[in-house]
Amino acid sequence: MRYSQAFIHTLFEVPKEAETPSHIFLLRGSYINPVAAGVYSVLPLGHRVTSKIRAIIREELNRIGGLELTMPVLNPAELWKRSKRYFDISEELIRFKDRRDREFVLAMTHEEVVSDIARQFLRSYRDLPVMLYQIQTKIRDEARPRAGMLRVREFFMKDAYSFHRDFEDLDAYYPRIFNAYVRIFARCGLASVPIEADSGIMGGTGSHEFMLESPHGEDQFVICPGCGYKANTEKAVGLKPGAGAAVDSPPAMEKVGTPGVKTIADLTRFFGVPESSFLKTVACVADGELVLAVVRGDFNLSATKLANHLKAVHLEFAPEEVLAKRRLHAGFLSPVGIKDIRTVVDTGVSESATFVAGANEPDMHCKNVLPGRDFTWADKTDITEVRQGDQCAACGKEKLEIRRGIELGHTFKLGTKYTSSESMDVSYLDNSGEQHRVVMGCYGIGVERLMASVVERWHDESGIQFPISVAPYEIVISALGKKPEITEAAERIYASIDKKYEVLLDDRDESPGVKLKDADLLGIPIRVVVSQKLLKNGEVEIKIRQTGEVRILSEAELYPALDALVKELQPSLEGLPYMPE
Repeated sequence: MRYSQAFIHTLFEVPKEAETPSHIFLLRGSYINPVAAGVYSVLPLGHRVTSKIRAIIREELNRIGGLELTMPVLNPAELWKRSKRYFDISEELIRFKDRRDREFVLAMTHEEVVSDIARQFLRSYRDLPVMLYQIQTKIRDEARPRAGMLRVREFFMKDAYSFHRDFEDLDAYYPRIFNAYVRIFARCGLASVPIEADSGIMGGTGSHEFMLESPHGEDQFVICPGCGYKANTEKAVGLKPGAGAAVDSPPAMEKVGTPGVKTIADLTRFFGVPESSFLKTVACVADGELVLAVVRGDFNLSATKLANHLKAVHLEFAPEEVLAKRRLHAGFLSPVGIKDIRTVVDTGVSESATFVAGANEPDMHCKNVLPGRDFTWADKTDITEVRQGDQCAACGKEKLEIRRGIELGHTFKLGTKYTSSESMDVSYLDNSGEQHRVVMGCYGIGVERLMASVVERWHDESGIQFPISVAPYEIVISALGKKPEITEAAERIYASIDKKYEVLLDDRDESPGVKLKDADLLGIPIRVVVSQKLLKNGEVEIKIRQTGEVRILSEAELYPALDALVKELQPSLEGLPYMPE
């Protein structure tokens, strides 16, 4: 391809709205173009990259027996009502009526449609297991789209769905999809970190996120440098050190006036005790029910863990008007004296220690509060976020580290959430004619997000450093100068390699500086430079974009060198974190 015909329009200035490296360089390199907030056109260069990503995904899923299909983005609302997600999902799901007043949604994922397909066609044990997948548009009305292609409102996603006779068959199949994911990301040049994850609204019996460690990631995950334990912070568990004032004969609870003293920091100074000697009570509304969550003052509540424990679809902090109806006061909340509100206490709250807690009265706190004596609870479970430096619960030795990352993909063991009689009602007959519920798994990868993640990992101050497996072109030929012999040499090299490799010939009438800067910005893995100075000695220059290595070769040496480089630069699949099959 000739640069002059390739629809490449690079930008020198950094777009105002761009903050992350991938957003900046994909815009500047004319890989994408904004249409609206969180909505982008993928331009020809970006299309070449995403096409290669799609090809890798297809190859790996076909390798494990996946069958590709295409499902519509326009879904009848009735399907989503049947699964209950029509009511469970908030504004992210776009709902509307057509001209005949029929209700529809724009699919943000396709569990309902694929389950309906399975209900109609998977009737016998002989039909199972099977895995169906697609690479299709998804629509999600994100409240705060950000970071270019990392969080958008319209995107392509590979979503795959497997169907099984029972949980044992799903468990046996799961490592195959897990390992396919590891290979997909590795072939895109990314070292993914598989972590235990919260299943969230998808539900099911277990899931993994595949994370790319990145300072610009909006997700956090926990890792133990000793035993290798890894989990999303919404799922992670750490050991909680003892706290509170442990006493053999605890004194009676006592109310203390605390006018103007509300925050934990103010209270620690007022009472002269550490944060760990306080009880922090958070009022939440879970599916319409008021709930009090009680944690130690040195921990933060995990809303996800609390929602999972309560099996709540919707969980929010209780607004003041709800508290006022119960004569409760923000800043002075406490489980003390509460009789008719469900109370959930964190496992870090010791029953042999006394604490300071709110008194459920303005400007009042209680000291010497003994859990079990001065208040009771419905449940005691882990509902706090893991902290940097907490001891690992898996090995009990090392301290946990919290890292930032970008989610590359997610795998779920859905079980029977979507196949139950209360949902999509998918069942089959076994070899003795008995009916059983189909067991299901689902697995997603965002295509444009994966392209952006590659750029987040592979860039420098000059631009992108694409791995050769997903680069829009493998080689760029930069002809520096207007003399006929330069043009002739560049054209000769181009003609010699164009049918063997994906080559971009920079044939523009631009200065050498512009051509070299654009080559670096676009991130094409191998640059071949033809210039007057080099030609005087019968030479050309090769530069490897990722390493910056420069080689000066004769034209005769160039062709075998390119053959070797194209193979050498392919991402390695050795030493990957495979799951035993």
